[in-house]
Amino acid sequence: MNGLAEAAGSFALTRWVSRKSRADFERWQAAALRRFLDRDLPRAPFYGMAPARLSDLPVTEKALLMARFEDFNIHHLTAAQAWAALAGEGRAGPLTVGASTGTSGNRGLFVISEAEKYRWLGAILAKAVPDLLWRGMRVAVILPQNTGLYDSARKSRLIRLAFFDLASGPESWRGALEAFEPTVIIAPPKMLRHFASEGFRLRPKRVFSAAETLDPVDRPVIEDFFRLPLDQIYMATEGLFAVTCRQGGLHLAEDSVFFEFELAGEGLVTPLVTTFRRRTQIMARYRMNDLLRLSEAPCRCGSPLRCVDEIVGRMDDVFRLASPDGPVLVTPDVLRNAVLKADRRIDDFRLVQTGPDKVELSLPPTFADDAAAAAHEAVQALLDARQAVATVTLVRAPLPLETGRKLRRVEARLERAR
Repeated sequence: MNGLAEAAGSFALTRWVSRKSRADFERWQAAALRRFLDRDLPRAPFYGMAPARLSDLPVTEKALLMARFEDFNIHHLTAAQAWAALAGEGRAGPLTVGASTGTSGNRGLFVISEAEKYRWLGAILAKAVPDLLWRGMRVAVILPQNTGLYDSARKSRLIRLAFFDLASGPESWRGALEAFEPTVIIAPPKMLRHFASEGFRLRPKRVFSAAETLDPVDRPVIEDFFRLPLDQIYMATEGLFAVTCRQGGLHLAEDSVFFEFELAGEGLVTPLVTTFRRRTQIMARYRMNDLLRLSEAPCRCGSPLRCVDEIVGRMDDVFRLASPDGPVLVTPDVLRNAVLKADRRIDDFRLVQTGPDKVELSLPPTFADDAAAAAHEAVQALLDARQAVATVTLVRAPLPLETGRKLRRVEARLERAR
């Protein structure tokens, strides 16, 4: 297997597809999806045979995938074997094993081949930095763990890649990061914001938010510091799902993933994904836990790939409250906006549902009392307007940088009530 040839082929395909019309793209995608259903999907024991239509397949979720992990990959690797490989060098023979960081306390596994790693590299380069690639790049990846996906980049002469372990804290690698002088930075928004607040000496040409929800309150701080537009890479254990183009559109990776959408209320959807260019671990009609707001207009860049206006958060973090008329669901974006619109001085907070009828709003003691009171009243007023039975408690406490878990400003944490 020639890895760099795989990467180059994937790069070329990704760029070629992006120049098609929407109608031509849909014809190409339908043919690629059909090949996947006929050739690749039957190799996974869970499926065993090709369906007549994609819709004939059952919807799958993380719990099923983890319980029957060996039935969803063509090498019959069990979850126990994958965890054992992950505890070592992340290798199971010729395969690379990785895992999610476990936002909701339930980590997911993935397994990919060497060829797939290089195809992923080619695709992400084509989407994120096609104009920078030929000049040579120094890419700093700042994430909670090195999944092994980025290893393929180290074998390219055009890319120097350095991984900085988020869990060990920025104080342990600040000097090394600044000395590396990255031209591209990929990091969670909380870390990009930390770079701004601490005045890190960094002058990249491209900055990508990844691994966490990008809240609107963080974008201006990060963009003002770097003097660059902040782009996004939307990626999960299940695959690469969207990347921002140079015109600012967050395009779904429809050239490798077929998306179906389930309505979630408030104009939001949750995706079912079929990753038709993956051949080792089969993901078909897999229900994601994310809440998306889709764009209604095509992007100015001319790409046929649809855009996402906002990645709102996770279904896990929808507040579920009682009311006289039955259950009330309040999505993270609505709750977030209630806090931020209460007072312009608020630029950080935590809003947590701690029990069936209890909500806790935390704000730093440095914020003005009238701003804190306004936010408290705004959240309570929002829930009252929905007739939700809930009491909002205001807590004044510091909000330190947490490198051991993903930042979720709005979070349903009902286990506290037990």
